[in-house]
Amino acid sequence: MAPLKVIGAGYGRTGTDSLRTALNILGFNCFHMRSVMMDNVDRHPEVFTDAFLHPEKPVDWDMLYEGFDAAVDWPTVSFVDRLMKHYPDAKIVLTDRDADSWYRSVKSTLFSLVSEGNRDYDSMSEYMKRVREMGEVLILDGALYDPEKFNDEEAIKAKFNAHVEWVKKNVPSDRLFIMQLGEGWERLCKFLDVPVPDVPYPSANSSKSFQDEFLNGRLKETVLQNQPKETQSA
Repeated sequence: MAPLKVIGAGYGRTGTDSLRTALNILGFNCFHMRSVMMDNVDRHPEVFTDAFLHPEKPVDWDMLYEGFDAAVDWPTVSFVDRLMKHYPDAKIVLTDRDADSWYRSVKSTLFSLVSEGNRDYDSMSEYMKRVREMGEVLILDGALYDPEKFNDEEAIKAKFNAHVEWVKKNVPSDRLFIMQLGEGWERLCKFLDVPVPDVPYPSANSSKSFQDEFLNGRLKETVLQNQPKETQSA
């Protein structure tokens, strides 16, 4: 498949799963944190971890995104600066929302998942332990680091706003599309130069559905024990 054509620059909980679904409807094959956690394929989380900890080292991005031509959410968003240089023709989509509502969403989902993960660590597969380490390094000790254990609301919102401003300042305007949470197809399709599909824009992964899937058991055991065939011992 061709190199990445679309790179998502928005943090998780800004409509990234809806954008993933939308891009797939438009004919792209979109990489997302779900791809790492749920595809039953080894997505090499330790390579993303190492790339974050050692930014001076070269990374085989084409290997990491093999089979995909779009990528949104974490871990991708941690590497927007490097990816937009590696894929100079890719278009950048920044999903954005009000920082207050974003914080409420991330606190009830991602931060709650961390607490669950702390309790469930012993039951995780070896692969999911690597995924968890990636999330800790990129998100909890990286983008959203908070010594107050996710309780310093103003500090975390400041990090969110700083990231949005960084993207606006550093991505060339002709490559950047800023998409607000709740938007539909029209402006996105115009930016990507594709027809508007005859289906509603998807609404995926609300806070409630995230809690149902990952915190209340519906997919929790499946995800925790995910062990891709490529990582299974003979």
